[in-house]
Amino acid sequence: MGPINVDLIWISIAFLCGFAVLQVGLPPLIGFIGAGFILKGLGLTSGFMALEAIANIGVMIMLFTIGLKLHIKDLLKPEIWATTTVHTVLSVVFFGSLVFLASAVGLPFFTSLTMMQAALVGFALSFSSTVFAVKVLEESGTMSSRYGQLAIGILVVQDIFAVLFMTVAKGSMPSLWALALPPFLWLMRPLLFFFLDRSGRGELFALLGLFAAFVVGAFSFKFVGLKPDLGALIIGALLADHPKAANLSKTLMNFKDLFLIGFFFSVGLTGIPSWNNLLLALILSLFVIFKSGLFFFLFTRFHLRARTALFSTASLSNYSEFGLIVAAVGAKNGWLNNEWLIILALTMSFSFVAAAPFNSRVNALYDRFAHLLKRFQSTRRLPGEEIPVTDGIHAIVCGMGRVGVKAFTTAEGKFGPEAVLGFDHDKEVVAGEIKKGRNVCWGDAADKDFWERVEQAGKNRKDDRLLEIVILAMPSQVANLAALQELQNISFKGSIAVMAKYDDDVAALEAAGADLVFNLYAAAATGFAEHVFTAPQST
Repeated sequence: MGPINVDLIWISIAFLCGFAVLQVGLPPLIGFIGAGFILKGLGLTSGFMALEAIANIGVMIMLFTIGLKLHIKDLLKPEIWATTTVHTVLSVVFFGSLVFLASAVGLPFFTSLTMMQAALVGFALSFSSTVFAVKVLEESGTMSSRYGQLAIGILVVQDIFAVLFMTVAKGSMPSLWALALPPFLWLMRPLLFFFLDRSGRGELFALLGLFAAFVVGAFSFKFVGLKPDLGALIIGALLADHPKAANLSKTLMNFKDLFLIGFFFSVGLTGIPSWNNLLLALILSLFVIFKSGLFFFLFTRFHLRARTALFSTASLSNYSEFGLIVAAVGAKNGWLNNEWLIILALTMSFSFVAAAPFNSRVNALYDRFAHLLKRFQSTRRLPGEEIPVTDGIHAIVCGMGRVGVKAFTTAEGKFGPEAVLGFDHDKEVVAGEIKKGRNVCWGDAADKDFWERVEQAGKNRKDDRLLEIVILAMPSQVANLAALQELQNISFKGSIAVMAKYDDDVAALEAAGADLVFNLYAAAATGFAEHVFTAPQST
């Protein structure tokens, strides 16, 4: 069969599998892994080396875009580095002991595993999926939220652990030139800032992103004997403070999504699973409950609210592609049987299947079990975890983008600056608005605890009309619908205005309880047309 026909089959199977799982509410990436298994079973593995290269490109672009939204100082917070370290150690002990016990009783695939091999399997299972978490957070529009940043920080520290392991596993230390990396990167930073300022927003801008990720970041690290992926992540983090960093991340989004399909394909092409592989993977996937419980417990011990802890935990409740990479290194060095790659690929896939509905229903789960989860909270709160006081607030604006800021300013004119409260997921946006003197908090518009405080404030003053209007100006339809659900839960009697970007979003928002839905693009088009025909005409 010619290469063109093979490519057509690959693309067709990938699309159909991805489309099928999307229809049942699961992320398409699970379908792409399944497509890889199907192609392996059909013997259509032509071009696998090229696919592996595409997969590596996808992972590096993903890490670069994560870096663009990351502030390295955040990794130094105890709730990130200490939680990750303790969680990794305890996970290795738990999973390693489990595997070694199975080896001791002579279960298939575990026979003759040494304690060190069991610990390696445990280490591979300790990671959570960066790809899955990023996709979930992006789709829900919560990447910049408190729990989104916490989850990303945990994943980055885990990735650093994986890179350190792979460096040691190579059996060779990095070159002495690695000592020159820090000054080299800091010298390149102002040069890349210069390029960012003068590269426009078109194809040259996108190419600059690839240049920074692959040449300045990945290649420089590979040159000195370090993992290229880490270089892409770090150079992204060094550019995170630039005003165009967010735009660069959005520009590379489509590249990343397309190339990551190759990664999921390559996971499926690892091998054809047997029934024993499937059973063992299913059993291992059940133990993700241990990872989830341990994350939630540690987060609350570090003084995070139960809600923040649960939402971060949801993003991390899975097994990881980096675990596969660790296992692949172990197999290459003769430490593990190759069949473990298939088992771990299936385990990861099953964990994704379980994590997808967990993440999509995490708001509802918290609403239902908040009274139980709050028992794990400590009395102390980290900065930014406090619930804002709403006494005297007449208008709340959720989402401080251009529309939200305009709505906030208008509300200030009607009710007064002290009677308006703004929310935004993005800490940097909040800091900028506070500098301008606006009453804005870093928070989540779907926060049950906050809306219950709003409800209680109304009851205490015996005036349930104290809060007159809530404006939901968030770009994410998912976030707006979640906030509407919380407002319905407290039987909010004021007005609710919501921003929509697409026509088919309007009906869903109105059905969810919105009193007024503002179609952003339709209104912008109308405003533009009115401006054109009412403006004075030149002669």
